[in-house]
Parts: sequence; structure tokens; C-alpha cells
Amino acid sequence: MPTPPVALTKSAYAYDEIRRRILTGEIPQGSVLSQAQMAQEIGVSTTPLREALRRLAAEGMVQLESHRDARVTPLTADEARDLYLIRESLDPMAAGLAAASRTDGDIADIRESLKRLTPLSAAADLEAMTAHREFHRAIYTASHSPLLIGILEGLWDKADRYRQVGLNSQKDSAKDRARVQKEHEEIADAVIAGDADRARESMQRHVVGSLGRRAIGVLETA
Repeated sequence: MPTPPVALTKSAYAYDEIRRRILTGEIPQGSVLSQAQMAQEIGVSTTPLREALRRLAAEGMVQLESHRDARVTPLTADEARDLYLIRESLDPMAAGLAAASRTDGDIADIRESLKRLTPLSAAADLEAMTAHREFHRAIYTASHSPLLIGILEGLWDKADRYRQVGLNSQKDSAKDRARVQKEHEEIADAVIAGDADRARESMQRHVVGSLGRRAIGVLETA
């Protein structure tokens, strides 16, 4: 039976572990989760497990169906399309606002998160996916718009699973990975330089070529 890391509460550990299993496909979409069985598997009691499931439900990753069970939320082409269309508007807006509002601290965060980026080449590489998320978080957090930041946090929580669909559908070529890295550098450069127009345009190009958009086609033909 696994033991939660000392630095994490049992609820946080359960959340991280279940989320990891869902994102990697170890627990497939649509699966029913028995709370008693899952608690035993990951080494916590049902109380912190229920707290973790409520958090995952708030992010749209699971559906709480009864006192004892939860279901991994199915992925759909319609939701993938909605997420893409909303991100196509809000991510460029956040980048433009970030270019106008970024502080010295924001610039340091953006530069540091850019250094940690590695190509997303495998669906199971959660470390690379987390670094990718942190880079984009550094950008939209620099907008200093609490409402916009909150909306994008929720969108990115949902979109992580669709990125995995995009990654699983095909492997990016070396040329694709170089293109994505260049796009990240262009976004960072524009925000740091305070060029709002260029920041919006760079982010717009990046979203158009995103894994979330690729997932739409995959799910439409599934």
C-alpha cells in the first residue's frame, strides 16, 4: 500500500494520484471509481479520498454519482471545440494584458518557466505537461485580472485531458517541436518587451496549432 509523501496532506496526495491516473489513461474515461477500492489502492481513508474527488469534480474531471461512487468524465468533441474556441479568445487577451501590466516579478517568473519547458512528446510525461502549464500560467497571471485568471485556470484544468488526446493521436516531428518552442519564446519575448499587439498575435498563432485543437478532430472520428 503506498504511503503519502510527508509534504502532502492525505487529501492532496489522493488528488494528485487520481489526477495522474486519469491524465495518463491508467483510469480510462467513463470508468466508475469505487471509493472504498480506490482508498485502499492509494493508501488513504475514504474521508480524504472524498475531498479529493470533490476537488476533481469541481475541475470537471469526475462526476460524483452517489455517496460511494464517482465516474471519470467522458471526453467529447463538443467540449473540446468549446474549450478551443474560448481559449482562442481569452489566451490572446490575457497575453496582451500581461504585456501591458507585467511586473519585474512576472518577468522573472516567465523567464524561469520558459527555461523549464521541454517538448510534449509523450502523453504520460506529466512533468513536461506541468512545465507547459506553468509557462502559460505565468503569462496569464501577469495580466493581473483576477476574473480572467480564474476563468483560464478552470479552462486549463479541463483542457489538460484533451491535450493528452492530442498527444496520443500522433507524435510531433522534430520540426513541430521546434515550432512550438519558438512560439513559446515569441510569446515570452513580446510580453516581457511590453508589446501587447505582438503578444496577442503570438498567442493566437500558438492556440491555433495547439493539441487541444488537434483533439477535436480525433474525437469527431472516434
